Amino acid sequence: MWALFFGALIIISITHWVYRWRNPRCNGTLPPGSMGLPLIGETLQFFAPNTSCDISPFVRDRMKRYGPIFRTNLVGRPVVVSTDPDLNYFIFQQEGKLFQSWYPDTFTEIFGRQNVGSLHGFMYKYLKNMVLNLFGPESLKKMLPEVEQTASKRLQLWSHQESVELKEATATMIFDLTAKKLISYDQENSSENLRENFVAFIQGLISFPLDIPGTAYHECLQGRKKAMRMLKNLLQERQANPRKHETDFFDYVLEELQKNKTILTEEIALDLMFVLLFASFETTSLGLTLAVKFISDHPLVLKKLTEEHEGILKNRENAISGLTWKEYKSMKFTFQVINETVRLANIVPGIFRKTLRDIQFKGYTIPAGWAVMVCPPAVHLNPAKYEDPLAFNPWRWKGMEVNGASKTFMAFGGGMRFCVGTEFTKVQMAVFLHCLVTKSRWQAIKGGNIVRTPGLQFPSGYHIQLTERDKRYNSTT
Repeated sequence: MWALFFGALIIISITHWVYRWRNPRCNGTLPPGSMGLPLIGETLQFFAPNTSCDISPFVRDRMKRYGPIFRTNLVGRPVVVSTDPDLNYFIFQQEGKLFQSWYPDTFTEIFGRQNVGSLHGFMYKYLKNMVLNLFGPESLKKMLPEVEQTASKRLQLWSHQESVELKEATATMIFDLTAKKLISYDQENSSENLRENFVAFIQGLISFPLDIPGTAYHECLQGRKKAMRMLKNLLQERQANPRKHETDFFDYVLEELQKNKTILTEEIALDLMFVLLFASFETTSLGLTLAVKFISDHPLVLKKLTEEHEGILKNRENAISGLTWKEYKSMKFTFQVINETVRLANIVPGIFRKTLRDIQFKGYTIPAGWAVMVCPPAVHLNPAKYEDPLAFNPWRWKGMEVNGASKTFMAFGGGMRFCVGTEFTKVQMAVFLHCLVTKSRWQAIKGGNIVRTPGLQFPSGYHIQLTERDKRYNSTT
């Protein structure tokens, strides 16, 4: 008798738990959707790769079923997904008031508990100002000749190779440049390969969070640990042998650490360095690879782009000088190409926030403590916002100044967390394209695969064959 009683009690408890899982409490009307299976929610469907350039099947199917705002559950966390431009804009504008930056625990484990994306308030603003010291306009003006020289040298090197896998080649180029500016790292003079650790990290970045030896997620965490160990050793070496003059970002960090009553800690500084290294080279190389692929597939775009950059060289008073900031700012069509590339690329297809209190929006209630995922691809690929949204058409940006985020364009985030490295990314892309179309000819010899995931888009296997152009317009770099 008692066995039947306890059996019935267990069944009732499980049934009640499953019911509460599928129907969360809310002081209002929740957005429609499904919470998926107990514990794992809809995590497996969310992580499924997407081999098209369109919105991911996970988001697209639920938009059709539930509308532009829907609920789900990812890695055990209730999440409202927003494909609504008005809600997206509202979320960005209410940063620190109604919402705050948030990412799943698995992402926090990967990028560090003290990473800049997980910090708020004064600490976030403090770190943002530190980064602007490196990537602000005045610093970029000084960096411009080095970016041009690096691109020119790499293109010349690649022209003597049978073929180049562009994603890997540009990632290496940008990593070397960024690591030099951040920590004066030179692979040729180092006993360890810092970038190899980042490669291991990236390969498991978007994987099911199972930390068991042999899994991609485990390898990702191991890659992070090794990279962080190297960064810590480099910092300690610099502390033991300080420089007289500030030459890189590490020097600036050391200066901040030595100040009285500083709020910067070594842990925060190292997490910041790790994120800066990752974000600067991985996302930019993805954008560059897709930009080259797009302009290669569209001869009229290539023709217009080449004309713009040859015009810059022809109009110089000194034919052998390098790029100036004024010339960089004059690249109107180039910026149109960059805007269109990042619109289609959707390199960061999900931006997470957490509600600080119950939010009322368009008749729905988003409970306090829930996660919200802004979905830029659903806006960037919306035919109501962009005519023929899957077409690569840089001319759609003609006459438009894009200096920040808007309701219809959020490739670099929005609000107070608008990406501080945006201008650095644009400089690298614009300068590389300048050098490419004026110094080289190329052809694709292998198309490669574009696979979208919930974290990043990986255009892999895109091989090109380069040859040097004639020297009519080549500047000395």
